[in-house]
Amino acid sequence: MKYKKIGDLTNVITGGTPSTSKPEYWDNGDIPWLQSGCCQNCDVNFAEKYITQEGYNNSSTKLMPKDSIMIALTGATAGKIGYLNFEACGNQSITGILPCELMNQRYLFYFLLSQREKILADCIGGAQPHISQGYVKNIHVPVLPLEKQKEIVDTLSCLSVIINKRQNEIRLLDNLTKARFVEMFGDCGNMVSMNDLCLIITDGTHQPPKFQETGIPFILVSNLSNNTVTYNTEKYISDETYNELYKRTPIEQGDLLLSTVGSYGHPAVVTENIKFLFQRHIAYLKPRRELVNSFYLHGALLAPDGQRQIEEKVKGIAQKTLNLSDIRKIMIPLPKLEEQNAFADFVKQVDKSKVAVQKALYETKLLFDSLMQKYFG
Repeated sequence: MKYKKIGDLTNVITGGTPSTSKPEYWDNGDIPWLQSGCCQNCDVNFAEKYITQEGYNNSSTKLMPKDSIMIALTGATAGKIGYLNFEACGNQSITGILPCELMNQRYLFYFLLSQREKILADCIGGAQPHISQGYVKNIHVPVLPLEKQKEIVDTLSCLSVIINKRQNEIRLLDNLTKARFVEMFGDCGNMVSMNDLCLIITDGTHQPPKFQETGIPFILVSNLSNNTVTYNTEKYISDETYNELYKRTPIEQGDLLLSTVGSYGHPAVVTENIKFLFQRHIAYLKPRRELVNSFYLHGALLAPDGQRQIEEKVKGIAQKTLNLSDIRKIMIPLPKLEEQNAFADFVKQVDKSKVAVQKALYETKLLFDSLMQKYFG
């Protein structure tokens, strides 16, 4: 198999930013202008910002044609890829790889997607990791005959379509639950504070425990990202450490966790009888079972009004935080317990459907990853 540097295959360009102090560079602009946040390892189909021709002429940004591949150069998105589906320019944190005759651009997209971990490992800097245009030019790409590239693209794209459909099914099921909550309880006038609905509202340990390679899982905010608890982690604690820290957070089935820093506002009900503990960026809520059903409370926090209150209460700019004192002030509609239980039963039925879809999604992702490994190593 032949490998060639990207810089030897095609042109590689980096963008720029027109002066933001000149309104004439931005007002009523019609040239799409992208920032690195658009690179999320997926297609890019629209721009949120536009610049004028004068802004374009007076900056270092350059137009990238449709089917260009973009790589984010800095920050949290460093190394992430975007496939451009329209002509656009970008800022200095985006490098664009322009189309060329020897490469199927979608093949190049999948190859670079497979290289993200290596690219991240090569990033320079701590607080603001980054790569350069020169680095991108020097990435070696396996150059196969175009027919073989198309064959690989067709297979991976087929799986990508299935993955996207499965993910959309899960989103629709989540939206169904939220809509059902509003339908059942949108007019409930009995509002009660979280402080009155919970026996305990606290957070995880503030002192990083001593970790080990195996033992009892110690989970992070990322383990709540899908509004459920997952236990996949690289951090474990001993039984001795668990017994000591458990006194602060006596977690048991039916209790709730809520992420409070960074990816805040994700609630999760503890449904399994598994020993685990968690970091301080996760709030621990122990409901008063005689007042509120745990799954109802979970739905209330995810409902539009619950999320609105959370959004209004977060503080900070660089790192947004939801404080415990503000969690206690969140107001929840409190219908009769029988009505809450009926909603919880509905949620459990929807969750059964979600489990089936998630299983299919997992299996499809597994196949996609194994083929990426086969094709690109």
